Amino acid sequence: MNKKHLFFDLDRTLWDFETNSQKALEMLFSEFKLADSIKDFNKFHHEYKRINAKLWKLYGAGKMKKEELRDERFIQTLSAFKIQDRALAVKFSDSYVDVSPRQTILFPDTIDTLEALKKLDYQMHIITNGFEEVQHIKLENSNLKPFFDVIVCSENVGYNKPDIRVFQYAMNKAKTIANNSVMIGDDRAVDIQGALRAGMRAILFDPRNQYKQSADEVKVQNINELPLMLAMMK
Repeated sequence: MNKKHLFFDLDRTLWDFETNSQKALEMLFSEFKLADSIKDFNKFHHEYKRINAKLWKLYGAGKMKKEELRDERFIQTLSAFKIQDRALAVKFSDSYVDVSPRQTILFPDTIDTLEALKKLDYQMHIITNGFEEVQHIKLENSNLKPFFDVIVCSENVGYNKPDIRVFQYAMNKAKTIANNSVMIGDDRAVDIQGALRAGMRAILFDPRNQYKQSADEVKVQNINELPLMLAMMK
């Protein structure tokens, strides 16, 4: 196989975003004594996830600025529990941005698989829509950074995945072409369809088996399936 350049998404593909985020939020929920006003952390967490997902869609579509998103998700979450305290929300936001990327839980077999791929002479890169200042902390603290040659945060490109210009920019930085490149990510619309439109091959990482597999799609549930899947790709 000549597809020797692998482009990985980071959050929810290598770095277990949901687990790490929940861990950080639980710590801050306690630190900020939110239980005095919100009795159930699970309700807080559920509401935050709903609001955060909604606002990230706006950000991804270019309808919200990064700085707005960072604070607004917590302003709206606290407001949902009748806490109208912008200063508290901003402090919580600042703490979350500091604490969350320092969590280090990866999906099972991530490091072993990256080591195996490196031994097979794959060149590996990152394409992420996440904020640059936190993505590099995640990569450093989780011991992922040594595996990757090119790290592209879409905010530096000026477009978010699935815009094909993000993938083209990353391939250009990696000095490769679409025919030699495979994108691996968890989001069918953002990672997979975007990469396919850019002419790349793609592998959907679906650990919870939430996507019904289409006939022309390559899908894995565990990262450790990647070496075999890549070897089978034409």
